[in-house]
Amino acid sequence: MAAQFGRRLRKGAATTAVAAAAVAALSASQAPGVTVDGQGRQTATDATPAPEETADGVGATGNSPYYTDLPPLNSPNPSPSASTGPSASGKTEAGIPATVLDAYKKAEAALREKKPGCNLPWQLLAAIGKVESGQARGGRVDADGTTLSPIIGPQLDGNGFALIKDTDDGVYDGNSAYDNAVGPMQFIPSTWEWAGRDGNGDGREDPNNIYDAALAAGHYLCRFGWDLSDQGDLNKAILSYNNSTDYLNTVLSWLEYYRKGTHEIPDGTGSLPVDRSDDQDRVRPTPSAPGTSTPGAGSRPEKPAGSSPSPKPPTSPGTPSKPPTTPPPTTPPPTTPPGTPPTPTDTVDHLEDAGTAKLTAMAGDAFAQRISTRAETDTGKAVAKVRIRFTLVGDTDTTFTGGESVATVVTDSSGVAVAPELRAGEKTGDVTVRATVVGRTVPGLDYRATVTERAADTLVRTGDGALTCTAGGEFADRVEVRATYDGAAADGVAATATLITSADDPSPNDKGPYFKDADGKAVRTLSGLETDADGLLKLPRLYADDTTGTFLLRVTTAGGATLTVELTVAAAGTASPSPSASPSADPSASSGA
Repeated sequence: MAAQFGRRLRKGAATTAVAAAAVAALSASQAPGVTVDGQGRQTATDATPAPEETADGVGATGNSPYYTDLPPLNSPNPSPSASTGPSASGKTEAGIPATVLDAYKKAEAALREKKPGCNLPWQLLAAIGKVESGQARGGRVDADGTTLSPIIGPQLDGNGFALIKDTDDGVYDGNSAYDNAVGPMQFIPSTWEWAGRDGNGDGREDPNNIYDAALAAGHYLCRFGWDLSDQGDLNKAILSYNNSTDYLNTVLSWLEYYRKGTHEIPDGTGSLPVDRSDDQDRVRPTPSAPGTSTPGAGSRPEKPAGSSPSPKPPTSPGTPSKPPTTPPPTTPPPTTPPGTPPTPTDTVDHLEDAGTAKLTAMAGDAFAQRISTRAETDTGKAVAKVRIRFTLVGDTDTTFTGGESVATVVTDSSGVAVAPELRAGEKTGDVTVRATVVGRTVPGLDYRATVTERAADTLVRTGDGALTCTAGGEFADRVEVRATYDGAAADGVAATATLITSADDPSPNDKGPYFKDADGKAVRTLSGLETDADGLLKLPRLYADDTTGTFLLRVTTAGGATLTVELTVAAAGTASPSPSASPSADPSASSGA
């Protein structure tokens, strides 16, 4: 099975007929906004993402080729049968190797907790895993989920492929000249560097491990705040993985198929795809990392944009073409082969700030400003089509939109890359965002962003009833206040409540009303209070000692908002008096600077 997967296989003559027949079956179950084309693939109506939605420019896979096999016509989970006809085919295709299936489901569960608004279905990971590597070569993984041999794609050298020069010194792909897509989900090293996750808890982030790769793919698809239950966001997420409309349609077809039902099969027994999106008659040697198999699944040369497949003589379905006769090179080619024109990245000399304003935001809020970086040559000329990576440095919970700590953006025609929106975390202080050029060693450019504590500028009582009780008694009403900032509810703002001596003396009083601590003892200062999601704060119950008179309660918040409330304690056995105006108390709200 592994040998079959490693060969370049011709498309079977029956493929077109099967695909055409698939139209009727798929049409009955297509998702909203999706149609079915003449090849049986689902076609999205909005298949072009906005630039910021494919900010890394080349997707998770470097826009490498992929497998185009379509789901079978029959139900994905038919009744058991010894038949070798269509029913058996459907049951085989619906089967997903046990460890691979477990990895997809664990990734879905993790994303449901970390990013519940994404609504990631595990079937989407299965669909991508199918077109990227045939479910890790039919489930050829060990008990920990690591592929028995690495799945290495072709070197992306620009010669019939995308051009991505080495970014990992060959650590992941064994190639120190160019990048290759790696692992069952086919991440290129520069994407894995920030998207990689530890999905099996072994302390490593390994693109060749299906648990790590599936979790990384889930996070990748859930960035930018996309909701994958929305067809438009789903399309954008898939296109950001590999920016090809045909890729989108193929993934959507497998997604719909897996949603109808799947079942677990033993590892290593999964069916293998045979059709790829590249020109499979064209044989090119590709380098292999030490100890790896010759690239097969995942070893997918890419046709130049706009090219069409070469005519292929019909063969029997599943009959492999002749294997390559030229062995892979034992050493990688030079970093810049003779005669190779410089890429835009090669011409970058330095980065310049492109007019970024001061970066300040309150904890939990989005920064109003965005970082802009300009790539320039040594003469100051702008360089377009260069990937700029923005990385949050150090221990911070501030993130880019979607919860990521790294974002890659391609420079526009003016050489400028604008980072995604930053969202402040709860940790206050300075945060460093570093801009670097992907694929070239030039000094990075650091930006400082400041996160301030949550604050309020106004406090008001939510009620206007008098706050009175008799000596030795309990106040009937609890004090509730509302905090706002610039007119909006100020949530999560720290507050302190103190029973003060007088309007001119904010020190705690030693008599009069008091709160109770956990042991029932009297306390006259409460710190560590916090407003709720609506900016509301309800104080604990107040009690009175034997001292009668008028007393003051002062509430203050971060940001300087202050509210002073009057409390009245009457002698026992008398009716609670109406509160009298006190020249030392001002119950109205005051604003802090």
